[in-house]
Amino acid sequence: MVASANLGYPRIGARRELKRALEAHWKGEIDADALEAVGAELRQQNWAAQAKAGLTRIPSNDFSFYDHVLDMTALLGAVPPRFAGRQGLDALFAMARGTTDAPAMEMTKWFDTNYHYIVPELTPDLDLHLAHDLPVQRFTEAKAQGVHTRPVLLGPVTWLALGKSKAEGFDPLSLLPQVVAVYAELLSRLKRAGADWVQIDEPILVRDLTEPEAEALRTAYAALAEAGPKILLATYFGALGDNLGLACGLPVAGLHVDLVRAPDQLDAVLDRIGERTLSLGLIDGRNIWRSDLTAALTLATRAVERLGPDRVEVAPSCSLLHVPVDLALETELDDEQASWLAFARQKLDEVAALAAAAAGGRAAAAEAFDRADAAIASRRSSPRIHDAGVKARVARVADDDLRRASPYADRAASQQARLGLPVFPTTTIGSFPQTPDIRQARAAHRRGDMADADYQSFLQDRTRDCIRRQEELGLDVLVHGEFERNDMVEYFGERLSGFFFTRNGWVQSYGSRCVKPPVIFGDVSRPEAMTVDWARFAAAQTDRPMKGMLTGPVTILQWSFVRDDQPRAQTCRQIALAIRDEVADLEQAGLPIIQIDEAALREGLPLRQAERTAYLDWAVGCFRLASSPVSDETQIHTHMCYSEFNDIMPAIAAMDADVISIETSRSDMELLSAFHDFAYPNQIGPGVWDIHSPRVPDEASMVALLQAAAALIPPERLWVNPDCGLKTRGWPEVERSLTHLVAAAKQLRDSVQPEARRSA
Repeated sequence: MVASANLGYPRIGARRELKRALEAHWKGEIDADALEAVGAELRQQNWAAQAKAGLTRIPSNDFSFYDHVLDMTALLGAVPPRFAGRQGLDALFAMARGTTDAPAMEMTKWFDTNYHYIVPELTPDLDLHLAHDLPVQRFTEAKAQGVHTRPVLLGPVTWLALGKSKAEGFDPLSLLPQVVAVYAELLSRLKRAGADWVQIDEPILVRDLTEPEAEALRTAYAALAEAGPKILLATYFGALGDNLGLACGLPVAGLHVDLVRAPDQLDAVLDRIGERTLSLGLIDGRNIWRSDLTAALTLATRAVERLGPDRVEVAPSCSLLHVPVDLALETELDDEQASWLAFARQKLDEVAALAAAAAGGRAAAAEAFDRADAAIASRRSSPRIHDAGVKARVARVADDDLRRASPYADRAASQQARLGLPVFPTTTIGSFPQTPDIRQARAAHRRGDMADADYQSFLQDRTRDCIRRQEELGLDVLVHGEFERNDMVEYFGERLSGFFFTRNGWVQSYGSRCVKPPVIFGDVSRPEAMTVDWARFAAAQTDRPMKGMLTGPVTILQWSFVRDDQPRAQTCRQIALAIRDEVADLEQAGLPIIQIDEAALREGLPLRQAERTAYLDWAVGCFRLASSPVSDETQIHTHMCYSEFNDIMPAIAAMDADVISIETSRSDMELLSAFHDFAYPNQIGPGVWDIHSPRVPDEASMVALLQAAAALIPPERLWVNPDCGLKTRGWPEVERSLTHLVAAAKQLRDSVQPEARRSA
């Protein structure tokens, strides 16, 4: 028979049960045992849902209390010395979030997704060992519930490749023998516990590999092939490409390939697969559209005809971690919208139906196929999707629409004459604490329990208070706090045509942080101004410069579930034109500074070098299209977070933002070296406060970071700011941290040469 498989299931729970339990634990409201009980209940629910759907290959060890990369770091005993002495969940959360005495480990994006992982810190003195056997415990836990699972492990070479050397000249791959020894011991324990298969994820195989990385894969799997259960080597997020021969040459029993991102690779894989089992990633694990089962069946049938049904599995393209849990909770969508969608729970049914049809023909799952065909036809023909006016406007965009009137040096002089800012000007990234009373008021207003006028008055009071606090703290450039906004993408999507929204479509971003991506289903335009009234109101409350705050087109695209019936570049350009209109209106309203956040620009970078130029051309072009209609005197900021910039510096420079703010606190300003080496010409705000940690940094630590920054970037081009927005933090820690930030900036001002102070 054709097996039906899954590579991983969402951890957070259909109603974000894990988020609530984590945050209650961190606040001291529940103990570790209570948190573990929530985790056990979620795992039981997940296994039961997959078994009920009829899947024959169900994963275990795909659950995590924070991040699966961090879990592997802890399992390998690769705990940085600053967290020594901590055990279990206490150690895990300390590494992820930091403590009073120890900063958190670095965090960055998982390949080209909006999921964040905790970066392993790799040094030559690591004593790697099997610190625990949770994967074995999870396997036996599922077994006790009557579910025989296939444990999931992050692959050893991918784990090393995702890590960062913390010692000059040290090659993380030199740790491979130690890492493989730990994996071998773990696989042996899994086999003794009764596991017959194990899924080992090596998504590094869809990237451009170095020869040492390729050799590491050969070495690792030669050692692991006989160590335990049969190995399914899982690849996803793209095509194997020139790594196909390598993957098919490894001594593993099965191979999973992504046929959503790369359907054209199937024939080449079939030619090289040998006697292995082939897992077909045919159901999209990254998007929420109902699958075209008829098209997928064509590929599945081709594989079955070549290999026979017993050597073929049908599966999602990747873990379902990246999609919401259950469409059944979406009671407010209309029937047509709902018919277009499939969340994780519904994707299990798609996998089962496709596997049945691959084995027994379409008639074996005729009802499911008929529903899928009807949904595909409905989306294709719906008049809600297409807007001829939007398409015509995109077609009229010219090169001049992508350029500011003058070069940066001329603009900088005009902006300084208008703003009169000191050297090391201080600001924040945009949002301020979304306190419980704000969330409660928003919920009451949404339910109709709070009148529009009362809600407006409430938000105005919070905005005035936020501006007053910023003035008292001594910040140079203010923001309005964004209290009217639920999310930096959702807020704009609610005000743009071509979007619709879910109520429970939550996806994990990191730890307890969940996002609810909008759904871009049609052509995008801006019916009316989105932020101008609040920006004008805020600017009237102060004499200091006020920033207008916008989310950029690439970030709105990346952090939404995007229509798949036209190129992403086309959708992004539509969004860019909508943001361009808002930028022009903010300038007309008198805002001297407009920030257009592009936190996701690096995230969207293709994993293969050969595909990057085309992406960067349209992504940078969309930012420039959005930001270019203003005069020289209006300063354009952008913000990017948790990314490596070395390989895209020319593109960042081509964005031509007057000021860019980036995350650098977790990396101790290491990321800033890319801007120094490139001789980045514009202004930079390197984040000196890691807002994703509850740790309040002191003034001295911020001064040290700024001194490190000033050694790389001329002081007259440096800004001082946190590394991201402050919505998730509380006011006491915000005020303490910003007090230190302002004091650190003043210290640095006193230390720079008079010429730098004058040029600023």
